[in-house]
Amino acid sequence: MPQEFSMKTIARIHSDFSSKFGVPRQSGLVESLESLVVFEPEYRDPAALRGLEGFSHLWLLWVFDRAVRENWSPTVRPPRLGGNARLGVFATRSPFRPNPVALSAVTLAGVEKTREWGTVLRVRGADLMDGTPILDIKPYLPYADCRPDAAGGFAAAAPSRETLAVECPAERWEKVPPDRREALRAVLALDPRPRYQDEPGRVYGFGFAGLEVRFSVEGEVLRVVEIFKGTGT
Repeated sequence: MPQEFSMKTIARIHSDFSSKFGVPRQSGLVESLESLVVFEPEYRDPAALRGLEGFSHLWLLWVFDRAVRENWSPTVRPPRLGGNARLGVFATRSPFRPNPVALSAVTLAGVEKTREWGTVLRVRGADLMDGTPILDIKPYLPYADCRPDAAGGFAAAAPSRETLAVECPAERWEKVPPDRREALRAVLALDPRPRYQDEPGRVYGFGFAGLEVRFSVEGEVLRVVEIFKGTGT
């Protein structure tokens, strides 16, 4: 018989991305991106984290809460294949699934006590939008979770970490907090555009760390055309 399970949000991520656009396509692609895992009040007992500081990496189990659909399709168009070929949903990491859950491996940068949120986790390399609900956290076990002989199917080749040269006038970079510049440059170098879009001269934009970043791409060069404070900041 079909079963249904209800789950609680145990934490939410606090990241620099206010929208899906710009978020790295996989975790670990931009290690300089720092985020905070902030627990919901019910789960702010530091005893629940005892022993976690001994691990260098974590698994975050989370929800595609802004990609929920009433119906699901057995096939999807993976961006990795240009958005044209259809594959089975269970052969991809598409957010449009029967259960919109995701799994990300992140670096644990620290377990910190805060006055506002109690004990939080500082992580690096996350691929989550700000406010994304987290269902569970598990330690990454190198002997069990790392399989160097595993086959990667259509995604066997690792995505390039530096695809574009980023050009940005100094006066625009100065609008970005110093501790965010390296991460933003790395995000832009990965080419945030949808894989199926390649329109020279078109201006794209996304929210990052309370700013709006506008850019265009020609060939292998990404040019930042504008950086300004985002609305509502």
